[in-house]
Amino acid sequence: ADHVGGSSVTFLHRDTTPGRAGALGGRADSRGPPARAAGRGREGRAWPCGHRDIQALLVGGVQTVRGRWPWQALLRVQDGYFCGGSLLSRRWVLSAAHCFKMYRNASNWWVQLGELNLLPSFWNVRAYINRYRVKDIIVNPSYHGNSNSNDIALLRLATSVTYSKYIQPICVLSSTFMFLHRPDCWVTGWGSLRENETSVPAPYNLQEAQLTVFNNTRCNYLFQQPSGRSTVDDSMFCAGAENGSVDTCRGDSGGPLVCDKDGLWYLVGVVSWGIGCGWPNRPGVYANVSRHFTWIQKVMSCSTPRPDFSRLLLLLTLLWSSQLLQPVWVHQRL
Repeated sequence: ADHVGGSSVTFLHRDTTPGRAGALGGRADSRGPPARAAGRGREGRAWPCGHRDIQALLVGGVQTVRGRWPWQALLRVQDGYFCGGSLLSRRWVLSAAHCFKMYRNASNWWVQLGELNLLPSFWNVRAYINRYRVKDIIVNPSYHGNSNSNDIALLRLATSVTYSKYIQPICVLSSTFMFLHRPDCWVTGWGSLRENETSVPAPYNLQEAQLTVFNNTRCNYLFQQPSGRSTVDDSMFCAGAENGSVDTCRGDSGGPLVCDKDGLWYLVGVVSWGIGCGWPNRPGVYANVSRHFTWIQKVMSCSTPRPDFSRLLLLLTLLWSSQLLQPVWVHQRL
């Protein structure tokens, strides 16, 4: 089972349990390891969501390259436990709720952006610059500890993200029906490449795979063979290949499943759970992001960072003092 967990997690009246790893500006074994959003760049230009400067190759199940999936986030705690995530805006990352079952205190977590490698070099200054502390973890109120339904959570970062060619937000839609049966959507993560492996092998680079999104009727039909019971509800969907040739696995939890439309990329699913890895008739199961669009929009809009009045008071004090003493040069570093 996953070992999951954070100033603290807000479960909004619900506890959690492990599971798998308009546009808004577990597997049974779980998917953890064994272990239109918009912004502005430095120059003031708009940073619309869903864009990338580095194009993907039409292949699946291979190592990707840095910048191909600029919204990909790596969520980690000190002991090495990790999950995937998706950057929605300068202060918000979306992931799976079950990732925070064990580590519920937000101060235990940090988010790495803009890096391809699971274990960046100690000398990689760029990685440290693009590493962000987590301020709050907000789990969807409909997520139940004994169910894989509504397996979704938002992370508010302690500081704002700086966008670049390698770090950009992904779009979110209120409806994603247009992506059903699409065979050209993509999933990314640092999870195991085979069911009996414990982690992605060296050099520990992000993996990408192309897969098909199924509707829930087809998905439940596949899961009913031979168990005879429905498994996938409306808060989820499944994706992969019916023959099991493409799938997520342990360690991919919380990562993004994305599809493109008219040149923009949209976050359609969050890696949640499954039965085994790459089993025929057992595609991976994902949290349906569009089903939670309103909740995501509400949390992000109602949680705008408040002004730091202590810094403002300090600035006013310095300015007042400058009228009494020699000129004081004040440099704001926001």
